[in-house]
Amino acid sequence: MKPLQSIAMGLLVVVLSARFHGYDALADPFGWLLVLLGLRDLPAELVHRSRLTSLAVLAAAVSVVLWFPAVTDALYDQDASLGWAANLPQVGFMALLCHALAARAAAVGDTRAARWLGLLRTGSIVVGLLPVLVFGAGMDSLEDPTYLAAGMVAVALIWGLFSWNARPWALAGVQQSAAGPPATS
Repeated sequence: MKPLQSIAMGLLVVVLSARFHGYDALADPFGWLLVLLGLRDLPAELVHRSRLTSLAVLAAAVSVVLWFPAVTDALYDQDASLGWAANLPQVGFMALLCHALAARAAAVGDTRAARWLGLLRTGSIVVGLLPVLVFGAGMDSLEDPTYLAAGMVAVALIWGLFSWNARPWALAGVQQSAAGPPATS
């Protein structure tokens, strides 16, 4: 499996939910394991590689704790903003991944992928900050649009990762050149 495919599959497992008696059959820690395996196989010169790995490990650790329904219920019953805070490592990972991949794509002239990744980076940051308005400023009318935006950004990122998985800039061991953009599929 190519690195971006593994990361996309992992994020898909994280985003999807199949609840049985409160437990998610698509356990997020398994998804984060796939993400970490994909990160390991990305090119060594990827910027922010160690930060990406740290954020993925942190998100995985949080997801292990949150897999238990009693913990999740207690967290959201205490205050919905705590649930948002628990998801910040995931959102931060997505934003930093987009940033790192955009830099890689731009370096070889794949401007279309770089622009999309930049847009997804911005979307991830906005999604991470919108709950401040919802929970902090009491703008409850933004709660549903915030969840919708978060879902849209995640789906767009997963789709993009699957789409770009064979690009030379996403593969380890492929020589980078600034000769022009790679062939699109």
